Amino acid sequence: MTRLHRFPHAPFAFMLAGSLALVAGAVVLTQTMHMAACPLCIVQRMLYLALATAAGLGLPLAGNALGRRLGALLTTVAAGAGAFVAGYQTWIQRFAPDTSCSGKPTWWEDLVDVAGNMMPWLFQSDGMCSDPGWIFLGLSIAEWSLVCFSAFLLVSLYTLLRR
Repeated sequence: MTRLHRFPHAPFAFMLAGSLALVAGAVVLTQTMHMAACPLCIVQRMLYLALATAAGLGLPLAGNALGRRLGALLTTVAAGAGAFVAGYQTWIQRFAPDTSCSGKPTWWEDLVDVAGNMMPWLFQSDGMCSDPGWIFLGLSIAEWSLVCFSAFLLVSLYTLLRR
């Protein structure tokens, strides 16, 4: 019996704590380094919060096989969507740096604007998606986000598919 089988709550606790820590880190980084988050960065924050919510819902259900699978399905969707958005931003930064926003905002840019007006300290979007801004160990924030979402996706898929 593997350790995760004895502790079915562990994957959900990991994803809950990890995603909340990443959102808190992003807010602190934005405030202390005066960095401007872009709309895709804000969408990723929203998806980390959705992942935390899904993991929080899965945490009390993890002792039951059906509940664990339901929670894992929700975290898989949130982590997969996050990996897609982070991958798209990584692609923009690496291969299409001249990409700019169109004259007509998309539905998700409208969502970011509404959220930014409601909670500017968490969702204010002033940056350009094509600007990597800050590099750590050779990777941009979007690339680190892709790594984190991919790790969460692997954990949630493992949780979803294990017997």
